[in-house]
Amino acid sequence: MNDDNGRFLGGIGALIWYPPTHEYLLLRRAGSKDFAAGVWECVTGRVQQGEGFMEALLREVQEEIGTAVTPAFFIGTTHFYRGAPSPDTELLGVVFACIIDDPQAVQISAEHDACCWVTAVESDALLSATDPSTQWLRGIIARAEALRQWYPPSLLVYQQQQGFALG
Repeated sequence: MNDDNGRFLGGIGALIWYPPTHEYLLLRRAGSKDFAAGVWECVTGRVQQGEGFMEALLREVQEEIGTAVTPAFFIGTTHFYRGAPSPDTELLGVVFACIIDDPQAVQISAEHDACCWVTAVESDALLSATDPSTQWLRGIIARAEALRQWYPPSLLVYQQQQGFALG
């Protein structure tokens, strides 16, 4: 086990949603990636040393799709291993639903080789027809759809205005 100060452990996920069309942005990891090459995902990334979850969220979104988003609500947490289970591959993540104002502004980075905008129904069809490892993304989209309907509108507005960081 590596106990060095600064060992990576945190991550973020940003499920990008465009309200006028009710579509989600899916990104396909480039074939050159060392982990999950060719798999569809949302924006994901690591929290760097000295950085909070919200800073990492906004940075990763900018790096991966080249534009800003508004975090809308908290979807959930995740715990997984990036590869074979070991303390060095363990990841604890926080996943947010984010709103984009202009889907045409998306410019994917070299980390991905394709992107598409799909509704929840279309995403389910696409993801169920591809790699079974996309099951986690199907669950995130289904949960986002449910939470969006259940959250009181005033709470959504509050979260978007006040943010999620507690300090």
